[in-house]
Amino acid sequence: MGNESGNRRGAVIALVVALCLVAANMRPTITAVGPLLEAIGADTGMPLATLGLITSVPLVAWAVVSPLAHGLSRRFGMSRVVLWSLLLLAVGTAVRSLPGPTVGLWLGTALIGVALAIANVLMPAAVKRDFPRRVPLMMSVYTALLGGMGAVASGVAVPISQLADDPSAGWRISLLVTGGALLPFAIVAWAWAHRGTHPVLRGAPRVRHRRTGIWGDAVAWQVAGYMAFQSATFYMVVTWLATISTSIGRSPVVAGFDVMIYQLLSLAGSLILPLALRARAERFIPALIPVLGIVATVGLMLAPQWVPLWAIIMGLFSGSSLAMALTLIAQRARDHEASSALSGMSQSIGYLFAAIGPVAFGWLHATVGGWVAPLGLLLFVMAGQVVTGLLAGRDRYVLEGR
Repeated sequence: MGNESGNRRGAVIALVVALCLVAANMRPTITAVGPLLEAIGADTGMPLATLGLITSVPLVAWAVVSPLAHGLSRRFGMSRVVLWSLLLLAVGTAVRSLPGPTVGLWLGTALIGVALAIANVLMPAAVKRDFPRRVPLMMSVYTALLGGMGAVASGVAVPISQLADDPSAGWRISLLVTGGALLPFAIVAWAWAHRGTHPVLRGAPRVRHRRTGIWGDAVAWQVAGYMAFQSATFYMVVTWLATISTSIGRSPVVAGFDVMIYQLLSLAGSLILPLALRARAERFIPALIPVLGIVATVGLMLAPQWVPLWAIIMGLFSGSSLAMALTLIAQRARDHEASSALSGMSQSIGYLFAAIGPVAFGWLHATVGGWVAPLGLLLFVMAGQVVTGLLAGRDRYVLEGR
């Protein structure tokens, strides 16, 4: 009995470590790009509007590939497909950093997008499967690491690039280091934790669903809308906050730290969410979270010189917002299979919408001038999140008749 208990405890620890390491690799390949946009543009000659596409390419890949992840998981097994996605992420990170023509930059970025699309869809379902009684807690830990490691990547991207004597090599080395340093550990930990038979922990019982597909489910569309709006706000802010910061006279290094502050505070927002969800107002938490983002955006409009303060508030919004979106994916499904289907559908819609965000934000800045118009777009998106939050916050489940 003692050995069985010890083995079970060891298996649980291995699952937690693997989850944390995978989470640590879900953002750096994306968030390190924003602070390096000027260096990439100076080296490649790409205009500012085109540079926004570097961040949007993975999002387009997520929108296209996300619906396929559930089918891959059912055919080959969730754990195996996540492992394949981590290996593909390593390949994409290496290809993106290769010297020479910019085709490597675009191809590597596309591979990164495909890999992250699959992992992004399956990880909420994996949490539902492996930790059925601790979904809000483990989802918050997962989300906190997304924000925390993404923040570190943003903060160190420019300093690492400046270590190289050749500016052309600097940003490539930075993207390789920030995106690939922890990947081997994540690959080994995930393979070890999910070796042999699985799951070790008993998941929720499988539920018979009505035959209506996920794409025709009203609750699924409400969750997808919430995911879409929160994704768009995150990628607009993480892509352009550094540029906004430098436009008011802050150095590129300091601007990178502004983005790092934004993402570090998102870690705090993620960890606070489980406490908020225990309150009586749990039903309205999804709609209340975007109010923080609205306050920060109005602050950027009226007093941009206080950008560190607005980055803090925006970070709290961003972290709790993503944690809420992923928690809804798990909570609005009866079992991990329904959660996987909901995750694929909502993230496909979400990231298709999010892919437009950074490009539209940059286009408004280039066309209208200044930051009022693009920040107005950000406010509009956050208002949409309030509305979908009111709907998705209701205690309903996907694939069930009402």
